Amino acid sequence: MITVNKMKPSERMKIPRQVSIEQKPDERSHNFKEVSFGVDEERALIEAARCLECQNPVCREGCPVNIDIRSFIQLVYQKDFSGAVNKIRESNYLPAICGRVCPQEEQCEQVCTLGKKHEPVAIGKLERFVADYELKNNLFTPPSIQEKRPEKVAIVGSGPSGLTCAAELAKLGYQVTIFEALHAVGGVLRYGIPEFRLPRTILDLEAERIKALGVKIETNFLVGRTETIDEFFKEWGFSAIFLGTGAGTPQFMDIPGENLNGVYSANEFLTRVNLMKAYKFPEYDTPIKIGKSVAVIGGGNTAMDGVRTSKRLGAEHAYLIYRRSRTEMPARLEEVHHAEEEGIEFMMLTNPTRIIGDTNGRVSGIECQKMELGEPDESGRRKPVPSNETKFIIEVQTVIEAVGQSPNPIIQSTTPGLKTGRKGVVIADELQRTSRDGVFAGGDLSRGGATVILAMHDGKIAAENIHKYLQQKAH
Repeated sequence: MITVNKMKPSERMKIPRQVSIEQKPDERSHNFKEVSFGVDEERALIEAARCLECQNPVCREGCPVNIDIRSFIQLVYQKDFSGAVNKIRESNYLPAICGRVCPQEEQCEQVCTLGKKHEPVAIGKLERFVADYELKNNLFTPPSIQEKRPEKVAIVGSGPSGLTCAAELAKLGYQVTIFEALHAVGGVLRYGIPEFRLPRTILDLEAERIKALGVKIETNFLVGRTETIDEFFKEWGFSAIFLGTGAGTPQFMDIPGENLNGVYSANEFLTRVNLMKAYKFPEYDTPIKIGKSVAVIGGGNTAMDGVRTSKRLGAEHAYLIYRRSRTEMPARLEEVHHAEEEGIEFMMLTNPTRIIGDTNGRVSGIECQKMELGEPDESGRRKPVPSNETKFIIEVQTVIEAVGQSPNPIIQSTTPGLKTGRKGVVIADELQRTSRDGVFAGGDLSRGGATVILAMHDGKIAAENIHKYLQQKAH
């Protein structure tokens, strides 16, 4: 491997990790504009200079979609920003999205060699920088497709796994059509992630770039109702199908008071705000009334999105109630940090026991029990158990539950022979194959809830194996 940076490793290690330019907390907690502006060119070049250009770049192994991280950072260092984003796109067709929402701190950056003694290279910030640079300077050109193939492939769902699978198959020359149940593309990227983390202009742009590969997109098309999987094979002439319909069915805690007005699943709450633009009422006709105080239950990124959104909608008190300690929280550290800066009130080692209503059937409070950590459970995390302290009540007008979700059962119930597992997930093997010949699945539909980048990994693996499957059928 060629080294492009002439600085000695010891000199590179002395360069401090660059930080993003961000809105001030007191300003951003009242608007839906993007929190982070990323790094500018000067900071990007300084950050790229920190890379040790390892002979064995383990960061690549830490990336679920296997981006050649060393090479793209070298191109950044050489100021070839367009070349850098094209290098990323060889493995990841959604760099502007991943640069914003991928948990790099748990993946590529976690195994970065520099990070063993110093702070790791800010790989995610560099990915976002080059993607945004390409956008600002209108430098995108779709890759040339060498060969057009006759086979048609259906992609069900336009979330991260579906978009990735579609892009990879289109690059191989297949005739690809995405079917999306909603009126707009993106799946969880659109209805689940708030505008202040992922602007819709970025999502729309990435979708247009997939269309530029020749991919057709059919919206308002609910597979399992509009057409079934069997009809796709028999009547539409598809040779293979990828299922990436996500996990959009919310789970609840099953505590008293969940039927009161003012109780939302995080899924419904975020869909109203993100997809139906409730935060722009009355410009958009989806009102959402939350009152002065909101309690969000959960400790993952969805809970964090819900509580930070509540603050932006005008809640004076936005409580995050989590039954474990901060150490066990699955949410990204950056999101937790941003939430704390914005005045979110964290209630750790606290578990709701019932939701209280007024005489009109509306939420008026939430009763909670303090917890303490016991022995580890099956997840490896210490299990929370009730403490001896008495229960207490917090006055709130809205409760949002972000305690998990499972797949919508429509496709499973209308596709004979499709094996499912716990909570209705579609069972897929390591090649993303399901029990039905020619049907592949991935993302939250087969995982039951995971990250954007893991969904993309599944879409990419599925595309590789759909290609192999169709090649074998052709011979």
